[in-house]
Amino acid sequence: MSEKSTHPVTRAILGIAALSAIAVLGNILVSSLGIGHRGVDFTENKVHTLSEGTRAIVKELQAPVVIRYYASRSASYMPEDLKLHMRRVDDLLKEYATLSGGKLRVQHLDPQPDTDAEDAANLDGVQGQRIDDENLFFGLAVSCLDQTSVLPFLNPQDETMLEYQLSKAIAEVSATRKPVVGVISALELGGSPPMMGQRPASPWVIYQQLKQSFEVRDLGMEPGAIDPKEVKVLLVLHPANITPEAEFAIDQYVLQGGTVVACLDAYSIAAQMSGGGNPMVGGTVSSLSTLPTLLGAWGVKFESNEVVADSTYATVVSGNRKGVAVLTLPKAAMPQKDDVITRDLDSVTLFLPGGFTKANDTGLTVTSLIKTTNQAALVDSRRASQLDPRLETSMQRKGDAYDLVLALSGTFKTAFPNGKPTPQKEGEAKPAEPAKTESLKQGAAPGHVFLIGDVDAFHDNFAYSVQRFGNAQVASPMNGNSSLLLNILDQAAGSQHLIGARSRAATRRPFTVIQEMEAKFNEKVGSEIAGFQKKQEEAQQKLSELQSQKTRGTELHLSPEQEAEIVQLRKQQVEASRDIRNLEKDLKRQKDDLSGRITLLNVAAMPALVTLFAIGLFIVHRSRTRAR
Repeated sequence: MSEKSTHPVTRAILGIAALSAIAVLGNILVSSLGIGHRGVDFTENKVHTLSEGTRAIVKELQAPVVIRYYASRSASYMPEDLKLHMRRVDDLLKEYATLSGGKLRVQHLDPQPDTDAEDAANLDGVQGQRIDDENLFFGLAVSCLDQTSVLPFLNPQDETMLEYQLSKAIAEVSATRKPVVGVISALELGGSPPMMGQRPASPWVIYQQLKQSFEVRDLGMEPGAIDPKEVKVLLVLHPANITPEAEFAIDQYVLQGGTVVACLDAYSIAAQMSGGGNPMVGGTVSSLSTLPTLLGAWGVKFESNEVVADSTYATVVSGNRKGVAVLTLPKAAMPQKDDVITRDLDSVTLFLPGGFTKANDTGLTVTSLIKTTNQAALVDSRRASQLDPRLETSMQRKGDAYDLVLALSGTFKTAFPNGKPTPQKEGEAKPAEPAKTESLKQGAAPGHVFLIGDVDAFHDNFAYSVQRFGNAQVASPMNGNSSLLLNILDQAAGSQHLIGARSRAATRRPFTVIQEMEAKFNEKVGSEIAGFQKKQEEAQQKLSELQSQKTRGTELHLSPEQEAEIVQLRKQQVEASRDIRNLEKDLKRQKDDLSGRITLLNVAAMPALVTLFAIGLFIVHRSRTRAR
């Protein structure tokens, strides 16, 4: 007696059902084992993939890190934007924990009233937000050993900064000591001792702020070898008359993977105000500073003979005078909208800056952080410093834009292929041959360089409002200048990988197709409405003229032609209203059709593709079985 065979279609349905069950159970199993959260990210900006900088920070953890994640999940009311953002944070923290290989642990806490979780949140400094009469918690504390960094509230509006903030907090708490910032400068940033008959020079405010967050080391203008393992970031601020030997030290530091922040200037007012200058460089400090050998090797040209002027960003200074080379640069001058350095800056003011242009391609990644418009021009520095009003009309615009703050990254090549230069002795016509010393010719690790075309922007007179009370002083930022420099140093010195921990793109993105449709509709309808209003005004003007012609004691009688004109106007009004309604209906139909197609693709097309793929696998498997 033969067994009844199963129909092929039935077998296909059973196979698909079994495949679906295996997929669901497999997902549950992988998730429970903690080895999930892997996949392929097809989004445009890789919004679901941790950056290389974050991966490096997490993988290099030496001590266990604990993230106490406070979220009021059991609250009766939770705004929709917080719900969506909470799921995003959940997924991101799972990625961190998975990547760490057990070095990073996430504790999920729901701070309900009068609970231990609420007490822990308050002790960590995570305060609840009063929303709809509920105290909602949504923040986290990152701890490692005895150090803690707190993100008190994870604002959905700061979604693009989420990964950077988390990576920065992890890097801060896992650091064993303050990062070291080395300083090379021809100026007395740290102040100077009292001279005969003169008051001692106070330290720059920005220098004092650096000492609060970092271990600052003054390396002088002849630094010698600089170890990037020891010096996290090198601040080169106005290196006037820098020697080839000092440039060589910077060159080798970058080739070893170091980070340099170089503030150069075409005409420094701060240098002129410094009086005797730095005795290390012998007397008065030059108002010009550049890195003549290094910049060429990095593929950058610094316009240092003249300063950059731009009428679009010109600043009105004291006496209602316009400084075309005193540039107040708004958000529009910052091309990288989501970069962590410039994202929260409203404006930056640069004083007689020099401009950068790209000279040649060296294989480095060049990112413009702040730049002028293409109406900028180079002008005489002395006339610009005197606020000469004739500059605006006489400057030669060539349609070029100049970079004022640049970021370079990648594997650098040496600017000294012949090795360390030998100092030139007095009386020698030319320097001696370079000494035969071992030096890097190619970067051993990726390096980073930030170039800023102004030094004055960080001087007390131009960056802060300083009030002195006896021996004490209170300094308040006047602009975003100090934040710009501190943001760069904070990113570079916090961890060598924080520069790679990018500011993420937003996961919620505007539906640009719909927006374009609405914009075109508004443009079309707006022009029709404007035309109708123009006709209405013209008709009203005619009626007003007729009214003014009335003689006292008589009534105004409109001619048949005028009556017909009014009837025609009313008819046009009715027709225009009907046309506008039809256009609105047409727009709604287009939006509904587009929405329907997208819904079909999301809901039906992908499952259909999976189903067809499964059927194809079944058919292939069936044909192979029959062949046997």
